[in-house]
Amino acid sequence: MAGPLLRSGVRRFPWLCNVLLYGSLFSAGDAAQQLLRRRPGQEPDWAQTRHVALVALSFHGNFNYVWLRGLERALPGRAPGAVLAKVLCDQLVGAPVAILAFYTAGMSILQGKENIFSDCKKKFWNTYKTGLMYWPFVQLSNFVLVPVYLRTAYTGLCGFLWAIFICFSQQSGDGTAKSAFLWFRREKVNADGEPSEK
Repeated sequence: MAGPLLRSGVRRFPWLCNVLLYGSLFSAGDAAQQLLRRRPGQEPDWAQTRHVALVALSFHGNFNYVWLRGLERALPGRAPGAVLAKVLCDQLVGAPVAILAFYTAGMSILQGKENIFSDCKKKFWNTYKTGLMYWPFVQLSNFVLVPVYLRTAYTGLCGFLWAIFICFSQQSGDGTAKSAFLWFRREKVNADGEPSEK
């Protein structure tokens, strides 16, 4: 019952439903990475999650909604050439805008950092290169399989995993997948009771 009701709501109110789904999933990604990184007795930083939610709802969800619809208008259809052109445009224009907005206008301003460009200068290229290992495949499936009215929600679903990574990078990492994997490996070794590797 929920499936048809949700589809009906998304068709009737596409912008609102897509942005809310996107923002909720992205925020849940931050909460998940905090819970994964939490030490015994340490409380999650819910202010951080509120900041991520604000950025996701006010910018990222809206940007993705307008961006993905604009790409479809400019390059309509599911022909291989149109799909590849959309993926290329998304990675050359959309991805850098989203990363810049997250590190600067989003998180650094909300956290009251003195130099709002510091994280961006340190982590942008690494984050962008890491995203190139993930987002082209997500968007390829998005442009081929997902109807236009659900594309932002689908991006948000896939963005849950990305949010875990980018929120970890913003707080502790350097924007590389390697830093996240090394952290996770170190935590797994610690959980197994073996000495931590440095």
